[in-house]
Amino acid sequence: MNYEKKKNFIINSLYIAILIVIVFFVIKYGIGLLSPFIIAFFIAYCLRKPTKWISTKCKLPTKLASILMVILFFSTIGVIIVIVSIRLGTSIAYAFTLLPNLYATEISPLLENFFRAIEKMFNTLDPALVATINDMFNQVIKSFGELLSGLSVTVIQSVSSFASSVPELLIKVLFTIISTFFIAIDYDQIVAFMERQISPKTFNLITHIKDYIVGTLFVCIRSYAFIMFITFIELAIGLTVIRVENSLVIALMISIFDILPVLGTGGIMIPWIILVAFQGNYTLAIGLLAVYMVITIIRNIIEPKIVGQQIGLHPVVTLLSMFVGTKLFGVLGLFGLPITLSLLKHLNDDGTIKIFK
Repeated sequence: MNYEKKKNFIINSLYIAILIVIVFFVIKYGIGLLSPFIIAFFIAYCLRKPTKWISTKCKLPTKLASILMVILFFSTIGVIIVIVSIRLGTSIAYAFTLLPNLYATEISPLLENFFRAIEKMFNTLDPALVATINDMFNQVIKSFGELLSGLSVTVIQSVSSFASSVPELLIKVLFTIISTFFIAIDYDQIVAFMERQISPKTFNLITHIKDYIVGTLFVCIRSYAFIMFITFIELAIGLTVIRVENSLVIALMISIFDILPVLGTGGIMIPWIILVAFQGNYTLAIGLLAVYMVITIIRNIIEPKIVGQQIGLHPVVTLLSMFVGTKLFGVLGLFGLPITLSLLKHLNDDGTIKIFK
């Protein structure tokens, strides 16, 4: 009996391990290959209800209404992309025009004061120690030059890689648009065909999973919107207290940037703190550092708790899944792995599957 239990445990463990490996490779590589069609199907699914409403209200054939909705959707997206690109390009061009003046008024005096302070400090030191420090500085400058050379090569490689990926990106966009038209026109027939290929029990399970994932995605979006709102309030109060001009606008921009998993608030606050400290405004630098530390601590406390409560996971499990998901799959894993674990827990709780007690 004990032998049978061990054998069953090993078989079940191998089965689960193989299943995890298959799921990993499907998510890692399969989604990338089929991404245009997955995105097209998702867009067609989102446009289904508006299409039926337009078809009913305007008494149009469903296929014609589908074509009009897809055209309207991609036209709107295209206009938004064009407007954002123009605004972004204008802002970047304007920033480059300000760089000479910024260097003359801010960076150059800052460097002069820095080197003047170093020179004054060297005059009070022992000559032998000065020679040692000079050697150290020369080594640092050499290392910094090598770092800049490597960085420039990396930037050039990144730009070249992006330029070489543009044709592939355009092809994916083209396939996505064309696929969306075909899927939206025959959405009901495609779903009915897929339903016929599987058993009613499996189809009900897939529908159940789809409904839960869609609802959970909405919950995650709502949760992160709430976290972003809390970050905005904290920043607005903190920046106002330390008397930063245009505190509300700056707080809004940083709170939007805070959604990014890698950069977050620190992507703006840390360079800002360093720049202000180099300028000699230590009071403002300490105030910004205090605001950043408070925001970071509160964010790390409330994010797992809010997101975990909304999707039914313990904060520790949510935090672990967000970290592992980000390491394995990037931004997709940040949201995907917690939702997947939440789905498995939900299916286990309602008795659909049995994974854990």
